[in-house]
Amino acid sequence: MDDFSSLKVLVTGGAGFIGSHLCEALIARSAIVTALDNFDPFYDRAEKEANLKSCLQHKNFSLVEGDIRDSMMVRAVLGESQPSLIIHLAARAGVRPSIQDPEFYVDVNVRGTSVLLEAARVAGIRNFIFASSSSVYGNQNPSLHRSSFIAHRFLESDSTDFPLSPYGATKKAGELLCHTYHHLYEMPVCCLRFFTVYGPRQRPDLAIRKFTQLALDGSEIPIYGDGNSSRDYTHIRDVLTGVLGAIHWVQKQEPQFGIFNLGSSRPIVLNDLIAMIEELTGHKIKTTHLQAQAGDVEHTFADTTLAESELGFRREVDFREGLREFVEWTRKRIEN
Repeated sequence: MDDFSSLKVLVTGGAGFIGSHLCEALIARSAIVTALDNFDPFYDRAEKEANLKSCLQHKNFSLVEGDIRDSMMVRAVLGESQPSLIIHLAARAGVRPSIQDPEFYVDVNVRGTSVLLEAARVAGIRNFIFASSSSVYGNQNPSLHRSSFIAHRFLESDSTDFPLSPYGATKKAGELLCHTYHHLYEMPVCCLRFFTVYGPRQRPDLAIRKFTQLALDGSEIPIYGDGNSSRDYTHIRDVLTGVLGAIHWVQKQEPQFGIFNLGSSRPIVLNDLIAMIEELTGHKIKTTHLQAQAGDVEHTFADTTLAESELGFRREVDFREGLREFVEWTRKRIEN
């Protein structure tokens, strides 16, 4: 296991799904962690507080409640915690909601990232890791037949000029801001494109959690489109190997800028996902088909060659086993 005993880290969005798992992983490796979170009401505050239950009991962890758009607060937090690394996970999440309120998404995701980068520059904090998304890719090769499309892995060198949602556009903008600060100030920056992360504590609006909950409740599951879309679902434990590897990468002697995919490289078709949830829950699932939603990409498929070679990223969690673990986590939540 890595030893980060001399490392002070600020994790934005630290109370969220990925953030809380990352805080635990860093504390386990002796890092000193400050989590910054505004407990946005996108979902229940109590759930986010529960995410940090174990962290709050540790002497190397502190929690600050605040908004990344608040420049004075951010600079005060950096001055007090004095991190050598910022891991920026905080964002307004969700593809479909971003279509309903694009101005808010731009304000939080773009302006908030700008505030953090500038505060880091002023404070002399050189190392920055930015959480991007597979949403930046949009639909790659949309004219191809589906069977050919599935065979096309998303490469970091692929065009990301045509995202399909305001959310995806804000993540692309965040990457561009990160590159600008690297170029102007030689700031080492690593952008990580997450591909549909799942596992215990997953956000309640995401498909695996929503479908599992509906299946256990005996409720009907809405399917947008024909069910043949697919996602590159990536287990949180695998994602953490990439994030921890990125910490080493940004601290190399020469300041670098890099973008890396973190995905399973094993896309799962939506209809197959529902069949697996039905099998693992033991509940017969009723579905209803609705019109495909604007902003949704058809397929995601990560090429992780670069992350494996540069960050030591590993894809080890079998999807069926990860899904089985998630179903059991959901059952326990319901029982408690």
